[in-house]
Amino acid sequence: MPSRIDPDALRAQLSPLRHAAELTADARFYQAYYGLDLPHHGGIQRRLGRFQVHGYEVVAQAWCPEQPVATLLVLHGYYDHMGLYRHVVDWGLRMGFAVLACDLPGHGLSSGPRASINEFDEYQAVLQGLLQEAAAMNLPHPWHLLGQSTGAAIVLDYLLCQPVHPALGQSILLAPLVRPRAWGWSRFSYEVMRRFVQQIPRRFSENSGDPAFLQFIQSHDPLQPDILPTAWVGALSRWIQRIEGAPASLYSPLIVQGEADMTVDWQHNLPVLQDKFAAPEILRLPAARHHLVNEQEALRREYFDFLSERLK
Repeated sequence: MPSRIDPDALRAQLSPLRHAAELTADARFYQAYYGLDLPHHGGIQRRLGRFQVHGYEVVAQAWCPEQPVATLLVLHGYYDHMGLYRHVVDWGLRMGFAVLACDLPGHGLSSGPRASINEFDEYQAVLQGLLQEAAAMNLPHPWHLLGQSTGAAIVLDYLLCQPVHPALGQSILLAPLVRPRAWGWSRFSYEVMRRFVQQIPRRFSENSGDPAFLQFIQSHDPLQPDILPTAWVGALSRWIQRIEGAPASLYSPLIVQGEADMTVDWQHNLPVLQDKFAAPEILRLPAARHHLVNEQEALRREYFDFLSERLK
């Protein structure tokens, strides 16, 4: 583990995100370690800071070109953190967007019990906080949302159940979570286990076709959780019931789904999303697995081209 990436120590060094501050040596090391310094993008202002929401210290970062044309807000998936999303940040900057992202509670550099949450409503509070930070920094409209997996679940929850910000642009759902794969068995196991244990060991899956990425998260990523808390599964169970019962929306998100995805039950989820949204555009990638933001380069290029055409 890189000795200088200590989430608690680094978080304590950070200023409020909306107040631009020079990055500390530890913050620069963190960004360089995950490739978030993006030296090939000249003239980029980078911020790494924090904001408070729902009792959590949420760590966020922003990348802003000299004359951005819009803003991309990024929400990561379960077990992930901002450090794994450099490909998305790079694409957003190439599109001329300012990019704003945060670590969800219990993930990455943010506070909270590791990989856990009390209710999915807390994720909505984080998204609202991120929108407030975008407003405080005067990031340009429209504000596009992009979420991977659980991050996509946060976005679709926002579109279906929350008053949507007038600055909202397009919404992008990558491998969106509605139900995970084998949800019936997982829910039964949760009901049994929650009476006896608070967590179980995490099982790493081959959720990408990029072997270098799989090797990195299993052996070289100091911010990877190694447990599955039963509290998170319980929160997911309650969220699924609510979201599948939510009324339909007039929004039309862009959805990218890999057909080799063994993490979410996409055969169930896509019809649900087609029923919930007015006219979603769906790109299905036969060879892609779950972790689309870190899939093989050819697959990333295919869906980024699809998104770029629709966000011009």
